[in-house]
Amino acid sequence: MRTLTILITALAFIAPGSSRAAEPAQAPPLPRAHAHNDYEHPRPLLDALAHGFLNVEADVYLTPHGLLVAHDLKDVKPDRTLESLYLKPLRARIQSNNGFVLAKDAPFTLLVDIKSDAETTYTAIDALLAQYADILSVTRHGVFQPGPVTIVISGNRPIETMRRQTVRYAGIDGRPGDLRNSPPTSPDLMPWISSRWGDNGSSTPFRWKGEGLMPQAEREQLRAYVQKARQQNRKVRFWATPEKPEFWKELTDAEVDLIGTDKLPALQTFLQTK
Repeated sequence: MRTLTILITALAFIAPGSSRAAEPAQAPPLPRAHAHNDYEHPRPLLDALAHGFLNVEADVYLTPHGLLVAHDLKDVKPDRTLESLYLKPLRARIQSNNGFVLAKDAPFTLLVDIKSDAETTYTAIDALLAQYADILSVTRHGVFQPGPVTIVISGNRPIETMRRQTVRYAGIDGRPGDLRNSPPTSPDLMPWISSRWGDNGSSTPFRWKGEGLMPQAEREQLRAYVQKARQQNRKVRFWATPEKPEFWKELTDAEVDLIGTDKLPALQTFLQTK
């Protein structure tokens, strides 16, 4: 029994060091990498960060249990809140990592996709974000002040309500038609332009799915679309895109800012080699 006790005690000292030694080094930050439906990964947020992703996406419902994260309302769980899965661990990481999420000068974006009623859900989100003002980008009376984490609201967006706010802790995920606004919407209010692949607000939508060569006309159209957004200081994102390197290559060649994926290791490998 004495020998067994000594062995267990020795292992208790060895195991933690061995575990730490086995952990992989932090991946280099990947500004283009966007974790689509991030909450469906085994470790929400943490898996994305481990692969160097600087953008993650969370679908949110306002429920009697608070702001819950899930793709469908039937799948919500009381313990999977926007705060517990994202805001709280982000603050803890920033506090222990010299004031940033992954690396200095590598801003992190959390895309919050509202699935329930726009106005009531955003009111709850805004109140929660105010409690995390110390780590968030904020716009006060039209002046944007960057922070370690920027929030962008997608899905059911209360655009006019957000436009009227004098203090705002989030921006709006725009759509292709917003590139035609006159005068243009401030990029601090609408920093991203997102659309489903193939639904780019044009009479000739993108149809290429990554098979064979991308038609030259679509390639030129994609570059023109990105350039128009770039002139307005907005980032471009597409969703429902093919999950293949051939497709990702065309997006990166066209300088599309954000590439969404459910396959974190595959996109990480592609972007690092690219």
